Amino acid sequence: MGLVFADIELINAIDLGLAKRSLIDEEDVKRMTVNMLVDTGSVYMCINETVQEQLQLEIVEKRKGQLADGSIVEYDVAGPIEVRFKNRRCVVDAMVLPGDNELLLGAIPLEDMDILIHPYIKELIVNPEHPYFAQMKLK
Repeated sequence: MGLVFADIELINAIDLGLAKRSLIDEEDVKRMTVNMLVDTGSVYMCINETVQEQLQLEIVEKRKGQLADGSIVEYDVAGPIEVRFKNRRCVVDAMVLPGDNELLLGAIPLEDMDILIHPYIKELIVNPEHPYFAQMKLK
């Protein structure tokens, strides 16, 4: 099918909470729009150190993961991050890849936001069966 990229807004979710409580101004909420590889083979969302530093995300833990070549690596996990695509949002933590590595939008945020890859046009889209709201499978 080829590679699929999408523009995704990433927001420091702690900042959002502080702004909702009027503890910081809305313009002080750290956010950015990034172009991410939509990777259905990756379970988690992966950001890089540059994004983690710019959004000033806290490191919440270390976690091991298996790369495509089978090797096991340990990375920091940062968050929480509010992830937005079109009329969808979710809050996740993300593994922090070193340096300026490519950003990956994995299966957890895809499922949580009820968005999918359209194979013919090779684009990320909201689920056409639920165009106005995300719908989750609960069983």
